[in-house]
Amino acid sequence: MIKQILSVGLKKIGYKIQKISRHDDFNPFTMEGALQRCTDRGLNVNTVIDVGASDGRWSKICMKYLPNARYILIEAQEAHRKGLELFKSENNNVEYILAAAGNKNGLIYFDNSGLFGGLASETPFENNCIEIPVITIDEEIKRLNLQPPYLIKLDTHGYEKAILDGAIETLKNAELIIVETYNYQLTNDSLKYYELSEFMSKLGFSSIEMVDLLLREYDCSLWQMDTFYIPTKRKEFSHNSYK
Repeated sequence: MIKQILSVGLKKIGYKIQKISRHDDFNPFTMEGALQRCTDRGLNVNTVIDVGASDGRWSKICMKYLPNARYILIEAQEAHRKGLELFKSENNNVEYILAAAGNKNGLIYFDNSGLFGGLASETPFENNCIEIPVITIDEEIKRLNLQPPYLIKLDTHGYEKAILDGAIETLKNAELIIVETYNYQLTNDSLKYYELSEFMSKLGFSSIEMVDLLLREYDCSLWQMDTFYIPTKRKEFSHNSYK
């Protein structure tokens, strides 16, 4: 009777009583949820290449699901050296490289205005611009004799295409590519989500997961998400039904 009275009263002002489901707090669209599903589907990785590694916090999460892989962390900002050294000291399967990743070895410009942001560029920035070493994933794989299959993770704020261009040989033996993708064009040369997905399709990869969606502060529209790409030839894409 009390519930009925409350329901009628609340309905008049546009509300209703609804039972809370035990699933209401469960969010499957998280990095850890997607990594778990990938391993459940048979993901096999011997080397994880973490580009834009900051202090190793993403690799630390990934290591829960791929504990036996070798981890190579590539980070552009010197300020993260202390955190990377600590992460390496705690794990004997970790190495790091202080450099940007790109499509050729040499030097490159970098916007270091944010410790957990930053962007590489072939042309100098007007502000907060430093010059740092740049390496290619393919050359580092060869130099360090890193064994496939590979997982490549990119948190690189619009510089993804150049990095992937420098990883063409590595991609031939990659089982998973995780990219922080964007719904907006960050720079003149950056790719929006759908453009990057088209580029990945030409390389033989299709998206299998999309997690950690973020709305931008400006207007609460979709800003970015982490997109998982796996080889299109994998068995997942041979099944085209819901059940």
